[in-house]
Amino acid sequence: MIIVQVKEGENIERALKKFKRKFEKTGIVKELRSRQAFEKPSVANRKKMMKAVYVQKLHLNED
Repeated sequence: MIIVQVKEGENIERALKKFKRKFEKTGIVKELRSRQAFEKPSVANRKKMMKAVYVQKLHLNED
């Protein structure tokens, strides 16, 4: 359960923004989307490897 502390006189839009940020950090939406379709472990590992290679190339290009 997400609890957002609202200060006295705080704008409702600001409180809603805090809620959205906390909700995004929990990763609920990301998990729901991943559960919609089953992904084989080999495909997941391949995606993870491709992402790691991509990030590594980005870091090498920065230097």
